[in-house]
Amino acid sequence: MAFIGQRPLLVPTMAEVAFVWFHRIVAGYCLVIGIVYWIRLVGLYEGPLWRIDLMPVHWQIATVVLSVLFPFAGIGLWMMASWGPVIWFLSAAAEAVMYGVFPDHFGPRPIVLAAHGCVALLYLAFRAVLFFEKRRARARAAEPVY
Repeated sequence: MAFIGQRPLLVPTMAEVAFVWFHRIVAGYCLVIGIVYWIRLVGLYEGPLWRIDLMPVHWQIATVVLSVLFPFAGIGLWMMASWGPVIWFLSAAAEAVMYGVFPDHFGPRPIVLAAHGCVALLYLAFRAVLFFEKRRARARAAEPVY
């Protein structure tokens, strides 16, 4: 650890930098998905459910909820706020229920389910790596200096 005067110089590890970039990439993905839901909400979507007043009730509820949650999750992830991953998890869980549990109502979308699963696994892997790095750093700091 380098020192400037009496203060230690804190340098982020490669895993911490990668974790920030991971958050930013997922944040961008969430903002894009949120915009897609807003496009459906305002009626610019080309398809059978192109306007909210023409959608069945289950699609109306899902569209309204996810058009708010995904951009909110994206903002939280971009800012590295502790609530960002929580809101992302709620959004991803809602889509997983939509496309995994009720495919007869919303249609099957295995790519969406796989994408959310991969993001969740990567997030858990990053958290584990960061946990073990901090644990190793604390053990090194606790070692007596001779």
